Amino acid sequence: MARDGMVERDRGLTLAAHGLLILGCTVMVLPVYLAFVASTHPGADFLSGRIGFLPGDRMLENYAGLIGAGAGLQGFPPLGGALWNSLLMALGIAIGKISISILSAFAICYFRFPFRQTAFWLIFITLMLPVEVRILPTYKVVAGLSLLNTQGGLILPLIASATATFLFRQVFMTIPDEMTEAARMDGAGPLAFFWHILVPLSRTNIAALFVILFIYGWNQYLWPLMVTTDAAHSTILTSIQRLASTATQEAPVWHLVMATAILALLPPVAVILLMQRLFVQGLTETEK
Repeated sequence: MARDGMVERDRGLTLAAHGLLILGCTVMVLPVYLAFVASTHPGADFLSGRIGFLPGDRMLENYAGLIGAGAGLQGFPPLGGALWNSLLMALGIAIGKISISILSAFAICYFRFPFRQTAFWLIFITLMLPVEVRILPTYKVVAGLSLLNTQGGLILPLIASATATFLFRQVFMTIPDEMTEAARMDGAGPLAFFWHILVPLSRTNIAALFVILFIYGWNQYLWPLMVTTDAAHSTILTSIQRLASTATQEAPVWHLVMATAILALLPPVAVILLMQRLFVQGLTETEK
């Protein structure tokens, strides 16, 4: 009897846990689903509140118009270019941050030079200076270098990462000294040791950081809004702001705003789904 009661109690806890998970997923997914439904209806239906919970018959028309014709609005370019700009920015930031950070951590861990620890702590202190704090001097430097409305202006000021440097340093510190000595005895130079040993051992950490940094770069809003005054160089998030600013009673484009938001959601979700296994491994591995 006691065992049967325990089984029933465990089953009840399992059902309760799954019920909470389903409720949480519903709360998270419902707004996205409603935005998708709104993006498949005409703009007049959105303003009148006649959308409901079922998709409409304007999905292909709305999305194809956004990507190919820029919603048919004067001065609003097609979103295909904005998606490409966001993709280049996100990839550039992710790859740039990982490349600089892993090399910085390699130098700090494996080279002996004056003020080595001071250099690391100076890098680490920059965590207290987010983009919003240094945005005005950074903008002045970018403008002085004529990098406004360029991919370089979008990417270069954001590719330094103290967090990634710290994480790679912690990974490298777990690698036994015997491995370093063995590589030296085999005649491997610093670059060979870095490329053939450290990088493969850091593969899952690189993958996890890539997912995080890609989403970080993709979700940048304030910086692209400042350095891209030309609509042809705008990103997908700034395009949402520009499209929403054109929404009036005479031009009800809120359904297109929702469609743009759905398009902005797809690439980060695709990256997470494609790299989910490596992402989880990189966050949970404790030994090499």
